[in-house]
Amino acid sequence: MGLLRVMMPPKFQLLALLAFAVAMFFLENQIQKLEESRGKLERAIARHEVREIEQRHTQDGQRERGEGPAGAGPVAGAAAAGPAGLPDAEDVVIIYNRVPKTASTSFTNIAYDLCGKNHYHVLHINTTKNNPVMSIQDQVRFVKNVTEWREMKPAFYHGHVSFLDFTKFGVKKKPIYINVVRDPIERLVSYYYFLRFGDDYRPGLRRRKQGDKKTFDECVSAGGSDCAPEKLWLQIPFFCGHYSECWNVGSPWALEQAKYNLVNEYMLVGVTEELEDFVMMLEAALPRFFRGATELYKTGKKSHLRKTTEKKPPTKESTAKLQQSAVWKMENEFYEFALEQFQFVRAHAVREKDGELYLLAQNFFYEKIYPKN
Repeated sequence: MGLLRVMMPPKFQLLALLAFAVAMFFLENQIQKLEESRGKLERAIARHEVREIEQRHTQDGQRERGEGPAGAGPVAGAAAAGPAGLPDAEDVVIIYNRVPKTASTSFTNIAYDLCGKNHYHVLHINTTKNNPVMSIQDQVRFVKNVTEWREMKPAFYHGHVSFLDFTKFGVKKKPIYINVVRDPIERLVSYYYFLRFGDDYRPGLRRRKQGDKKTFDECVSAGGSDCAPEKLWLQIPFFCGHYSECWNVGSPWALEQAKYNLVNEYMLVGVTEELEDFVMMLEAALPRFFRGATELYKTGKKSHLRKTTEKKPPTKESTAKLQQSAVWKMENEFYEFALEQFQFVRAHAVREKDGELYLLAQNFFYEKIYPKN
């Protein structure tokens, strides 16, 4: 290249640079078009798969009800179906509104691995640009889909979406909410390096901050925006929900609302640091979905698959600087609140013996049943 610069007149050098720039622009434009085409293809395939599932469920339902082909009417002597057409055991929806970088992919992989064996559907809630707040019209659509899409039930929905109160929309039967939280500084450090180096789940995917080699400690020392205390404000608004005050950084009301929702709206909230215990309790409480989950978590290849690359623990100085902020104190208070609640539930559900956890047997029964027949 240096020899060409010596041999070529300045005018030709400029033309060569312009030609190179035009070629690069053309290539980038083509790559963008390919990405858009790939997205359209993926959406078309997803719609086709959904139609196939709905058609299969319709045919299965007709056979179960003793109906012939569409329009033929029920077969004589066939049992009538219930109003919803689904038995109560099948009319179940779980929503895992996963907080980023809390081992959510590892846990979701368990749900995907078990869905075929345990006969339920897993659906990813893919919001535009991973926006956790839905528009009011999308909230209505989502509630309608979750409650009325019988072909998908029983269903496990997951996505980076903040809590949504279904009772506001006149729904009688609410979904079961579950979630996982993580130490707020550890979660932020993991997210910081994830944006720069990705993980071992999709190592070839280009990340938004790829090329930025600055460590988390250097970011904190320089007062960078990607490691600012405000970036800690995420787990509280995810549990608080779709209210404007939830997303006001440092709002005491949002903290209290998040706590209220955790204990009143979520069946179980685990912690990343004790994920195996969370999986074990889910299997005990919801075997329809999670039968076999504990063994899969211990032995499966996907359970521990996603690890952020190049992650370096922060120094004590960086941690101390973040811990001085009011935002950290509130996020940490919420995390400690969730941890205490999880450990309380666990203490009444499992026992440890020889380094192994065991589920407690049923410890209630019924007696003095009247009237006597």
